[in-house]
Amino acid sequence: MKFEVFSELQYEVFSPTTFIFSIQASRTSSQVIVEESLVTELFLIPEEIMSTDGESRFIRLKAEADSQFTIRYQANVDIDYNIIHQRKLSNTVPVNNLDASEMTYLFPSRYCQSDKLQKLASKEFGKIDTAYGKVAAITEWIYNNVEYTSGITNSSTSAYDTLTERVGVCRDFAHLGIALCRALSIPARYFTGYAYNLNPPDFHACFEAYIGGEWIFFDPTKLVPVNGLVKIANGRDAADAAVASIFGNASCTSMIVKCECNDPDFQPIYAKNTENQKGLSYQ
Repeated sequence: MKFEVFSELQYEVFSPTTFIFSIQASRTSSQVIVEESLVTELFLIPEEIMSTDGESRFIRLKAEADSQFTIRYQANVDIDYNIIHQRKLSNTVPVNNLDASEMTYLFPSRYCQSDKLQKLASKEFGKIDTAYGKVAAITEWIYNNVEYTSGITNSSTSAYDTLTERVGVCRDFAHLGIALCRALSIPARYFTGYAYNLNPPDFHACFEAYIGGEWIFFDPTKLVPVNGLVKIANGRDAADAAVASIFGNASCTSMIVKCECNDPDFQPIYAKNTENQKGLSYQ
């Protein structure tokens, strides 16, 4: 599937400030960037930094005090995702068989306090037979028990807060899903990307769980088609994959995000009841 993505962020800078942006589509075996461009003011010198796995890309730049700037990113991306029947995703990979790269996503993190949710996770989902069934049930439980409300939470809201308050945005839904998976010894990681048909348009957060040797995509919000995302980055939680990390004093004054499909054969797949659902991998 071919998608065109676009983002434009404007900032007002009050003191010398360094920015680290995560807005570029990642390069993976299933996600090919056909063309892309990154544009900003002439007085800024953007520096691209690769993540250790070579997939996520960050832009670092420094802006001086009393300035304003705009950063724009555009890309055409070709995505080849895999659909996997859930019977092939029945088993959790034992912890003693996990590689170091997967073990990273098994531990509690800043926004995903899985150690505090073990009792709930075991009670609600521990008796489900398969690993995929557990994560699908977690996704459905969040969708049915947490209210999606824009602007209700902030950058300090954690999975434990979302569980307590039962309200949040996509970032909070993802954190809660990740924490509950990890509480059941299922590695899970944060997924941020451009989303087709998201209303209002914005960057979107979901999560992936490591099941049967595959990273399988889940979206507890059910706001967008599961095959309509362009991956930007993965991380333990939003702290690793924030759209913009600001080290100084600055404020975002405008943000525009778009994701359009250029493939006439595109058939959106929306999440339904998990009973007969197949797994989808962006790996």
